Amino acid sequence: MALYNVLKLNKIAAVGTNRLGDNYAVSDDCAAPDAVLVRSASMHEMELPASLKAIARAGAGTNNIPIDKCTKAGIAVFNTPGANANAVKELVLAGMLISSRNVVGGIDWAKTLKGNGDQVGKMVEKGKSQFAGPEIKGKTLGVVGLGAIGALVANAAAALGMKVIGYDPFLSVAGALKLDPEVEYKATLDDIYAESDYISLHVPLNAETKGTICAESIAKMKDNVRIMNFARDGLVNSTELLEGLKSGKIAAYVTDFATDDILCEDKVIAFPHLGASTPESEDNCAVMAADEIKAYLEKGSVINSVNLPAMKLGAIKGKRVCIIHENNAAILPAVTAKFASTNAVESKTRGDVAYTVIDTDADVSDDIAAIEGVISVRVI
Repeated sequence: MALYNVLKLNKIAAVGTNRLGDNYAVSDDCAAPDAVLVRSASMHEMELPASLKAIARAGAGTNNIPIDKCTKAGIAVFNTPGANANAVKELVLAGMLISSRNVVGGIDWAKTLKGNGDQVGKMVEKGKSQFAGPEIKGKTLGVVGLGAIGALVANAAAALGMKVIGYDPFLSVAGALKLDPEVEYKATLDDIYAESDYISLHVPLNAETKGTICAESIAKMKDNVRIMNFARDGLVNSTELLEGLKSGKIAAYVTDFATDDILCEDKVIAFPHLGASTPESEDNCAVMAADEIKAYLEKGSVINSVNLPAMKLGAIKGKRVCIIHENNAAILPAVTAKFASTNAVESKTRGDVAYTVIDTDADVSDDIAAIEGVISVRVI
């Protein structure tokens, strides 16, 4: 008999859901789920059931999930950083190459020659010069955001003979160590704009990054710059970008976000959000998401959460009590006072939220949930 119910809001690769095992009932329709697996479906208008303990997004971005609402309800939210990184990296490289060599324009033009029989060869040789474009070797690529995807793009571009410069104000020591030694770190975005022949965006969309590419930043760029956006649509002010394309300042814009205002515009290559659309990527995301759900529901471990502090836990000693509460120094003593004895106590914080896990052989008091500042209590 299943102990946990899991609701799928999108198709999730079976290689992931199969990892959950016999203790899980996974379905597309569940009134009282313990967990939700989701890819692109929006949850902002969804009524969050009282039974819900965790949401795992099979992908890196969580814009489709109401994070604040979940946190206030004591629901852990997970993502799968890096699971689709290689798939996106490969598409970025493809975008950079086809924008340089005008591959799309050349293909479209070649199709118009159909029906000319033996003359096609001569027509190709006569007309091919209009699609000439620069090689990427020796050119400068500016990578904005050096996380899982940005680092792979930077390293691959360096291996292809490009000069690579990068910017990321949140770059960790561990992240820096993953970069090719040839990648040069820049202190400001202005340095990226001034030096780059190509710019690739790999940052999340938030209040600080919205409209990163705009008239002001475009003015600081080199002439004939090529911009690639495989991160988020809102990072680019499309109206001001199109002005840059029309003026000739920007040679090409390649994006994975096809929107009505940029479709069919000259010098724009828009993909239908294909970044993670590989079987390998979908499998990787599904496996990581399922493992995160399983670890949280069965052990209380928090791996790759976007709203709770990371906590990897070992075997349960007795009963395990998992408590999400406000980050207030007075709460932890009030909680532990409710236990006659404890085998282990671990507590970590993240912003305004704290997560405390207590292993005990004693009875668990129902009064814990009534402590001011406690959001949720779960016993495993």
